[in-house]
Amino acid sequence: MTVTPILAGEIAKKVISKEAFFILDVRNEDAFSDWKIEGENIQYLNIPYFDVLDGVEGILDQIPTDQDVVVVCAKEGSSIFVAEMLAEAGRDVRYLQGGMKAWSEHLEPVKVGDLKDGGAIYQFVRIGKGCLSYMIVSNGEAAIVDATRMTDVFIDFAKQLDVKITNVLDTHLHADHISGGREIAEAVNGTYWLPPKDATEVTFAYEPLEDGRVITVGTSKIDIQALYSPGHTIGSTSFIVDDAYLLSGDILFIDSIGRPDLAGLAEDWVGDLRDTLYSRYRELAEGLLVLPAHFMIIEELNDDGSVSETLGKLFANNHGLNIEDEQEFRQLVTGNLPPQPNAYQEIRQTNMGKITPDEETQREMEIGPNRCAVR
Repeated sequence: MTVTPILAGEIAKKVISKEAFFILDVRNEDAFSDWKIEGENIQYLNIPYFDVLDGVEGILDQIPTDQDVVVVCAKEGSSIFVAEMLAEAGRDVRYLQGGMKAWSEHLEPVKVGDLKDGGAIYQFVRIGKGCLSYMIVSNGEAAIVDATRMTDVFIDFAKQLDVKITNVLDTHLHADHISGGREIAEAVNGTYWLPPKDATEVTFAYEPLEDGRVITVGTSKIDIQALYSPGHTIGSTSFIVDDAYLLSGDILFIDSIGRPDLAGLAEDWVGDLRDTLYSRYRELAEGLLVLPAHFMIIEELNDDGSVSETLGKLFANNHGLNIEDEQEFRQLVTGNLPPQPNAYQEIRQTNMGKITPDEETQREMEIGPNRCAVR
């Protein structure tokens, strides 16, 4: 039997189409339980690499022969070794090229809607990390929101669409992943925008995203309107695009709400979070399509792989938007905080420009799931 690689993008398409397949994950148990490839029709077997060094005969009866089998490890090497042993035992298997690091970095572009001038808005689904970025395209121009550090993906996609990136925006100073916004803006000679209340310690020049600021895209001037919406951070800013889409950053998700503690100020910011969700957002049109900066669970993906829902439906169904008692809300938010994101302090310092880790260090800093939501 032969051993061939499978790319992270191929697995992403399997997950989105809800295809059934089997994963043999040879990482340590704690790494697997903390973070793994998720999908509605995936079966798993977690056997640490060191437990099969002497052979795979003991696990053959646990590996199916009637569906695709993918061996996964952190970086690739261990999965190749185990896959080769399985092939020698007569099994047809594949291994994830680049391992979980590659899975963490894959971005799947999905068109989520049209703009009134014939333009479009695209969502870049970082399916292994739960991050969501956006490109707003109109009449030969593009704006990017909440870009990841895989900047080539956005620049190359703009080239495919034959559009010029003119503006790059971050909804807030991120703590769970490294922003590629400033790097993209420098590469394309565009303007980088950041909420000033989140930028008090940054070491670089930027344009301040003040409440009410309107940024336009294309000759028809599609509007991106800034809406100050603190709570996740003190500077968190949402964007209303073309009077149809609400880019909510890390304030509101499909199945949860944002956490206010990543700068150590949960008790101070929980009131801001409630004001944003229960006052500022309540004044908005319920037909706005909410496009968050993260998703928490794979079930939040729509059939096309996108993540979205109307504001009205979230007000009806999202538990975090339906807690009348303020003390109960405070307890939900501050009493249900998941562990801090991996290396979040170093990520914040990187996004401030205070440190400049090399590429491999940045990969290590981002390994693991996003943890930007209240449980």
